[in-house]
Amino acid sequence: MARPRLQSITDKKKTSVFSLDSLSAIPRFFKEIWRVSPKLFTLNTFARLLTALSPVVTLWIGKIIIDEIILQISLENQDLTRLWTFVGIELGVVVFTEILNRGITLTDGLIGDLYSNASSEKIIRKTNELTLEQLEDPEFYDKLERARQQTNGRVNLMSDALSQVQAIISIVSLIAALIYFEPWLIVLLVLSIIPSFINEAKYSGHRYSLARSWTAERRELDYLRYVGANNTTAKEVKLFGLTDYIAQRFSKLSHKYYLINKNLSLKQSLYGSLFNILGTLSYYGAYIFIIIKVIAGVLTIGELTFLSGSFNRLRNNLQQFFSRFTRISESALYLRDYFDFLDIPLSQETQNPVAIPEVIKSGFELKDVRFNYPGSDTPVLEGVNFEIKAGEKIAFVGQNGAGKTTLIKLILRFYKPTSGEILLDGININRFSKEEYRARFGVIFQDFFKYEFRLRENIAVGNIDEISNDPMILDAADRSLANQVIETMMDGIDQQLGRRFAKGQELSGGQWQKVALARAYMKDADIMVLDEPTSALDAQAEYDVFERFIGLTKGKTSIIISHRFSTVRMADRILVLQDGKIAEIGTHEELMENPQLYSRLFNLQAAGYQ
Repeated sequence: MARPRLQSITDKKKTSVFSLDSLSAIPRFFKEIWRVSPKLFTLNTFARLLTALSPVVTLWIGKIIIDEIILQISLENQDLTRLWTFVGIELGVVVFTEILNRGITLTDGLIGDLYSNASSEKIIRKTNELTLEQLEDPEFYDKLERARQQTNGRVNLMSDALSQVQAIISIVSLIAALIYFEPWLIVLLVLSIIPSFINEAKYSGHRYSLARSWTAERRELDYLRYVGANNTTAKEVKLFGLTDYIAQRFSKLSHKYYLINKNLSLKQSLYGSLFNILGTLSYYGAYIFIIIKVIAGVLTIGELTFLSGSFNRLRNNLQQFFSRFTRISESALYLRDYFDFLDIPLSQETQNPVAIPEVIKSGFELKDVRFNYPGSDTPVLEGVNFEIKAGEKIAFVGQNGAGKTTLIKLILRFYKPTSGEILLDGININRFSKEEYRARFGVIFQDFFKYEFRLRENIAVGNIDEISNDPMILDAADRSLANQVIETMMDGIDQQLGRRFAKGQELSGGQWQKVALARAYMKDADIMVLDEPTSALDAQAEYDVFERFIGLTKGKTSIIISHRFSTVRMADRILVLQDGKIAEIGTHEELMENPQLYSRLFNLQAAGYQ
């Protein structure tokens, strides 16, 4: 794994936090927010607009109250009606603003939750649309990781962006008030804010560059955390004494990241402190300027409190504005990663797909099929030619790495052949709609996934639209012998599986395989594919499963991969692969008469049982 280079942080080509390209994602972002809840978004925006005007209104009323107090002190016949009226108005404004702020916080949270859910769903759906080739590409996986990591960041970006609009209105109103009384205060204001803003922006860009360059390493750190503290890996970690190795590897990599981040944080903190001191001096310079004007009789005491309060509020607002701006700019870079992921071009779908035959008549034909995995020059399959007749049970046999599973991936259209073609009833399979084509298959792989869902769901994933169809689920379980598993469960088909959730029940390897095999029976598929689905079963149990399979799939086209020759011999024909090429093909009897690879492997395995 390539390690990040320190110079990547200061690379002249690093992504700038002020990049217009990154900020260009903001409008699209707001369109997505609007779509999740137009009503909440409108309420939130309206509340922010009203709240934005409250600072200058409150300060102006405060000025009137102070001037009125001083006036009434100087009068013999005091009339406090106007004074108490404005005190009541100020109280009303403050209470109303507090209510609005509560409403903003509430709607921020609700919109954030809705958007987080919607964006996560989009990532799930987009991942499903991508090819297996893309999903197995490490560079692509980094894009997926960056898109997935920033869910909370995108929610915070929404709040920051809306707050920014609110801040702009407050800032404009406060600046207008300062200009009306003393325009020179704006110059001092700029001196107090701009240097700090430039510093924050500079280091925000560096942080994004660091995070981006360490995507793969952070994935490794997450994986080490998982391996080192997980019930699935605990047995081997304890047995092989891997704790020190994993902990030291984690410590070494995480400390390297810490040192780079520490260097960045120290510089940012040092320069940030200097610029904040400059800002504080500018503020007190403005304060002294206002005091001198009051002593000279140019300004009233009320105007003193209004101007000092306005300047202080404006300075704080601008600091928050620029701080949010750097956060928004940084988050926009991550947001761009999210949109870049959603915009990854899909593989070219078949234009005007051909209707798949309702009934498969002749079957499959592979013509001179060759295949290399992307990024590899080593051929996995070379010049493969054979037929799978409709309704035939064919077994693929060969040593590990011979290309058996790769052949199935090509037939299922997870990959396209590097050259050659695969035909179904004389039509290239790439001319069919992928969705309609794959719907004709019932498949179970050796590395099937153990969903920590209910038992019902684990079976129904083979035809998820029938998740509530108990008779169909129970029939599939009966066919795969998973009914034996259901009988041992306290909650039957509604038993929670796995240890991750409460009341979960763990299954043995053989039980899991029977449950997974039931998935293949969940739909009345024309073509059944079993890729080492019973490796965790003992020889007798596997024989029983396959004998049952042969009987239940009569008339269906079936492809079987198994290393047990007692099972393989049940097939109509056996295809023997060696180094990506067809070494032999025929019935069990025909292959045994020919002293080649199949008969040698069969006899070796048979000798092990004698």
